[in-house]
Amino acid sequence: MSDGGQLKRSLKLRHVVFIGLAYMSPLAVFDTFGIISDITGGHVPAAYLLIIVAIFFTAYSYGRMVKKYPSAGSVYTYTRKTMNAHLGFLVGWSAMLDYLFLPMINALLASIYMSSAFPGVPSWIWIFLTIVITTALNLFGVKLAVIFNYLLVILQVLVTVIFVILTIRMIMYGDTGNTFSLNPFYTEQLSFPAVFAGASILALSFLGFDAVTTLAEETIEPKKNIPRAIFIIALSAGAFFVTVTYFMQSLFPDVSVFGDIEGASPEIARYIGGALFHSIFISGYVVAVLACGITQQMSASRLLYGMGRDGVLPKKFFGYVHPRTGLPVFNILLVGALALTAMFLDLTEAASLINFGAFVAFTFVNLSVIVYFFRREKNRSVKSIITSIIIPGAGLAFNIYLWFSLEKSAMILGVVWAAIGFVYILYLTKFFKVSPPELSNNDQ
Repeated sequence: MSDGGQLKRSLKLRHVVFIGLAYMSPLAVFDTFGIISDITGGHVPAAYLLIIVAIFFTAYSYGRMVKKYPSAGSVYTYTRKTMNAHLGFLVGWSAMLDYLFLPMINALLASIYMSSAFPGVPSWIWIFLTIVITTALNLFGVKLAVIFNYLLVILQVLVTVIFVILTIRMIMYGDTGNTFSLNPFYTEQLSFPAVFAGASILALSFLGFDAVTTLAEETIEPKKNIPRAIFIIALSAGAFFVTVTYFMQSLFPDVSVFGDIEGASPEIARYIGGALFHSIFISGYVVAVLACGITQQMSASRLLYGMGRDGVLPKKFFGYVHPRTGLPVFNILLVGALALTAMFLDLTEAASLINFGAFVAFTFVNLSVIVYFFRREKNRSVKSIITSIIIPGAGLAFNIYLWFSLEKSAMILGVVWAAIGFVYILYLTKFFKVSPPELSNNDQ
């Protein structure tokens, strides 16, 4: 078995943007609305504004780092190059929580949605079919997956636009007594600790801009297009999420009126549009699940490829690229196989790990910019201090605070996962007596 070929550059700016938006899933705004509204006391848009601030600082740092190191390894590569190879491995190991567990959760969501429509079909069938479809599309090539995602993202946006229009109509002409105001953003009852707690959960809605950095080696002019894509994705998604939740919160300032807070969004869909729109809304969820599955599996396979190519993971397997297709086929198949364990997983346990991995990645990409400045940047102007210390420093502070706002269970599971990675790196380096493998790619 040879190492094969190299990843092929075929993605333009618009392709990368759609991959990021599909990864984030426009309909994901509805997944947590009821929960966040309950936590924040009816201030979901305020929680989104808070996390947007943190995300924009972090997006800036990703843009800086991808210009320095346009490789498939993302934050794993940035930490290795700017700080320490061993630390880079541990950061990459923690970041794998996002990439490896998201396809599993996606498959679980597919089974939940489809089982509600077809209760007579065993849930494992929906899990299996979802993974087979997403794996097949990834094996056919990244551009085919992107084209398919164009359609899925557009369908999700259309469903959301109809949802917003029906919500506005209900506020204006319904008998709810609710009106448009600034209350979703601020009231005298607003609790900042509660809003921070809500924002720490909503950070997962913005993982799409992080995911596209793993496609740097398949993107045309990555030093220009990846940073642009990062900001377009973050800005578009932020505006979208705030707008949708503003109208939802205006219609329902108090979600306790629903018997099932977690299922508040489908209930709102039924309330504003009847049984027909409720069916359309559920169908949109299924579309979102499929779109997410494609991009999540794509990103996970590229992260494993970056670590395999370095020899941190077995290179023969993880660093292999098919010479004809230019795809990391073994990684794609492995991620699909891992996702099949969704048949035996609990959704809550799997989801709790993702929060930990997300904030590890966000924290260290900001830290990488700061360390790069002190170790390698010769320019010490006021502008460089602002762009290399103050901006990433603000992102670092936001993310650390949000990190410690996570539930204890997420922190415990994350630390356990990191400890496993630490034991592995001890084995790999013979208790740090041997240097870990060096990066093999050119930092173009």
